[in-house]
Amino acid sequence: MGFKVAIIGAGFVGASAAYAMSINNLVSELVLIDVNKEKAYGEALDISHGLSFAGNMTVYSGDYSDVKDCDVIVVTAGAARKPGETRLDLAKKNTMIMKSIVTELMKHYNKGVIVSVSNPVDVLAYMTQKWSGLPANKVIGSGTVLDSARLRTHISQALDVDIANVHGYIVGEHGDSQLPLWSATHIAGIPFDEYVKINGLNIDKDALFSEVKVAGATIIKNKGATYYGIALSINRIVESILKDFNTIMPVGTVLDGQYGIKDVLVNVPTIVGGNGAEKVLELNISDAELQLLKHSAEQVRAVIDEVKDI
Repeated sequence: MGFKVAIIGAGFVGASAAYAMSINNLVSELVLIDVNKEKAYGEALDISHGLSFAGNMTVYSGDYSDVKDCDVIVVTAGAARKPGETRLDLAKKNTMIMKSIVTELMKHYNKGVIVSVSNPVDVLAYMTQKWSGLPANKVIGSGTVLDSARLRTHISQALDVDIANVHGYIVGEHGDSQLPLWSATHIAGIPFDEYVKINGLNIDKDALFSEVKVAGATIIKNKGATYYGIALSINRIVESILKDFNTIMPVGTVLDGQYGIKDVLVNVPTIVGGNGAEKVLELNISDAELQLLKHSAEQVRAVIDEVKDI
């Protein structure tokens, strides 16, 4: 028996995630749900016409009743930030949207992991866990998985090495206060700073991280939106859950004392498997990194405090 996944939100991100899962033949049943039923139907129909080249699976549009028996439910629905709109304005608007989505999906939910992608993802994933009443491990924010992939990409290019040999994480908020864990970054097992030194390289880590932080904005400036990178990130998260890979990724879950942080959602290296967030890993990071991580958590908490009564 195969896997069933629902994607709520058939916009750029949701449709691209559905396409990524389809060409990877990841599931046997994939349902797209959107308030714009025609859009969901069109996206599902378009993908289904190419399935003969990808494998044996079913893609269709549906409604909230179709989340029943899903192994994973991905939520990408939400409003985009408009010119002149503050991040807090967007957070309030999308919190209202997300609350209505969670209310409807929980009427039919009977199992599975919820993967929250809509922005501000850390806030909305936190609220989703509270509204749903599910255990913390069953609600995951897509968090800084894509940010970390961008970091690895930039390091790979700067050092001219295979990205498969580059390991590192962006942690904290999926936003301005995020930070790279340079203390946990290595090249084929060699600490980043040591690798740079023994190879006589001159790498400006601050400049490199700055490029990572503006990567999303650069893409939006040039093409209007980002969706392929996050779609592939979603595919990887969902694959690790469905196949119980126990992949270590910087996803978001509500922390319970790890790193001295409690009752707020931030993104840290976590084992992701069949039960969702199987275990949050507490790495031996530097004191400076720990303080920045705690600061980032407080930035997320401040927004949560503004929207939690919506």
